[in-house]
Amino acid sequence: MSSSHSTHSHAASSSTAAPSAVRVRFAPSPTGYLHVGGARTALFNWLFARGHHGTFILRIEDTDQERSTLEAEEGLLRDMRWLGLDWDEGPGIGGPHGPYRQSERLPIYRKAVETLLSNGSAYPCFCSEEDLERKRQEAEAEHRSPHYDGTCLHLSPDEVKKRLAAGEPHVVRVHVPGKDYAVDDLVRGRVEWKTETLGDFIIMRSNGMPVYNFCVVVDDADMEITHVVRAEEHLPNTHRQLILYEALGRPIPIFAHVSLILGPDKTKLSKRHGATSVGQYKDDGFLKDAMINYLALLGWAEGVDREIYTRAELAEKFSLERINPAPAVFDQTKLAWMNGQYLRSMPVDELIKLVAPKLKTAWPGDSRFDSDEFIRKLTSLVLNHLTTLNDVVKEAKAVLDDAPAPVDEDARAAIAVPEVPALFTALRGEFATCPWNKDGFNAAIKAAGKTAGVKGKTLFMPIRVKLTGTCHGAELVGILDLLGREEILRRLN
Repeated sequence: MSSSHSTHSHAASSSTAAPSAVRVRFAPSPTGYLHVGGARTALFNWLFARGHHGTFILRIEDTDQERSTLEAEEGLLRDMRWLGLDWDEGPGIGGPHGPYRQSERLPIYRKAVETLLSNGSAYPCFCSEEDLERKRQEAEAEHRSPHYDGTCLHLSPDEVKKRLAAGEPHVVRVHVPGKDYAVDDLVRGRVEWKTETLGDFIIMRSNGMPVYNFCVVVDDADMEITHVVRAEEHLPNTHRQLILYEALGRPIPIFAHVSLILGPDKTKLSKRHGATSVGQYKDDGFLKDAMINYLALLGWAEGVDREIYTRAELAEKFSLERINPAPAVFDQTKLAWMNGQYLRSMPVDELIKLVAPKLKTAWPGDSRFDSDEFIRKLTSLVLNHLTTLNDVVKEAKAVLDDAPAPVDEDARAAIAVPEVPALFTALRGEFATCPWNKDGFNAAIKAAGKTAGVKGKTLFMPIRVKLTGTCHGAELVGILDLLGREEILRRLN
């Protein structure tokens, strides 16, 4: 395709000078929860807008009346807000290019259809479903492309007028120009479509409802979108959309189609891989900043050996050119690791605000949780064992609940040493009188070990097992400090 006239010459191109003001959009359909794939698309748009001091628009594509629900829309908005992906124009905020729900924009689409009918780019088509099915079968039998054959394109203006006046049911089709189209996608590179791959397509159904591809182009043109950053599955739609931009005489945005997200088994991410909705991750105790950091690295990389970024750093470093065209793999283990890093780097006061409600729910009416100091000590004690906020209850139980019998073989072996009864007797005596602080604990344990004739692992392991039922877990000195003299003596008895 070397001759310039055969190519869509003003296709969106990465070399196009970007307009001074970046305007991008995230346009979900409210038919279910916000999936991690959708959240990543929203994030890429948000980062690009924030990094270029541009505008991030949220548009609700709710023309699928059977499947779209208000409940799903509210869930989407709630998840977006939780992630901190604030929009500059859209539901609840408004803006100069509203309305921002497609269901409220029908008059705008109908006006655009009139424009295309009057400039000759579109025409009414009166062919019935039966006619079309028969033509399809004939084309297939003759090994021809089963595109619409243009019957109604050739009707005389008088004939069209007469049939419209008679109220004959019809759709509206766009006439596809006899030329090839191409787009320079910032992620995929150059993508080309031959003229014969597409027949005249419908933009408005016989019930007066516009079709998805048409609505998207009208909206993106009206909202002055400069860059369309969306999932790879929309790439096949781009051919139709280029034709529509041209027919409407509107500038074509720059396109960037991001790859799919796969599970670790390299199949499309689904529920069998674990949670796929943003709301579920929130409920499972993940932090929004960890989610944002992890989602940003699904298919984008700065090109340096680094994994932890603040939101501001991501906005500053992010670029569409550095998105990898290969599919990204969603790794729950990696996300959990990253979440743990975020938990441990949080200021303790902020962390306490998040864990306190979980602890109070797990131990209702326990007066110890009225003390911020107690919650602070407990949180610091278990922090290194947390990967999510929800882990705090499991880890706290190991410390706070009455020590169970030794939980495994190692624990039973640790406590079966012949000197252990003597050790506990000596320890009770030391703990009854020692100063209740780190130095006091260490001195008391050392003295009891001397009395019982044990040291090292044989000294510390039995004490830990007696207090918590296990050889592993939080620091022993921290447990003693948290539980207090009375509780420790009770457990040693």
